Amino acid sequence: MNNNLFNEILSAQSIKRTVKQQRIVDASIRLFSEKGYSNTSTAEIAKVAEVSEASIFKQYGTKDNLLLSLIVPYIKEFFPSLANEAMDQIISNADSTFEGFLRAFLKNRIEFITGNKEIFQVLIKEIIYKEELKKEFLPYFHEIVIPRITKFIALFKERGELIDIPIDKILKLLFTFISGFIVSHFVLLNKESISNEEVEDVICFVMDGIRKSSSDH
Repeated sequence: MNNNLFNEILSAQSIKRTVKQQRIVDASIRLFSEKGYSNTSTAEIAKVAEVSEASIFKQYGTKDNLLLSLIVPYIKEFFPSLANEAMDQIISNADSTFEGFLRAFLKNRIEFITGNKEIFQVLIKEIIYKEELKKEFLPYFHEIVIPRITKFIALFKERGELIDIPIDKILKLLFTFISGFIVSHFVLLNKESISNEEVEDVICFVMDGIRKSSSDH
């Protein structure tokens, strides 16, 4: 895998899948989620998708390429350009709070994961165990995700809402706790969804750690 392949797959997502490709994708997601990528053969995917194994190789070349074609568009959708629109709204609204942003973001992304649970499970399991996937996607996170969230944190620090510690430390706290919370629910515990009450518990826990207290003003 290389950056050229990564970019080619990103560009290819704008082309609508054929019925046969969609069957291959659906079968792959289901089998990878149930059995794991390494334990799933292209022959099994072909059987479930009701296509020939040769069709899979013709469409994707290798099983690795097939995996990438599933995960890449999911990554793009998980961190949408909506972040820029939300940023504009917050900047223009002096009454906006980091807690409000965090609540809206969490609920929106949890709803997205709930509707795409199987591919989320595939993504987490394979990112953990496949070094080549980490090398492909970590730069994407750093280029797309980190700068956007950093802007939010810097804005609320300027407003005096968050504790006065380096932004990178706040980022680590947020990603470590929130990602652990979501992964444990949807992957380890295999829950179908996360309740609003659980979301509020997480928000309270996070904000208690990073909110600037009144005594600090």
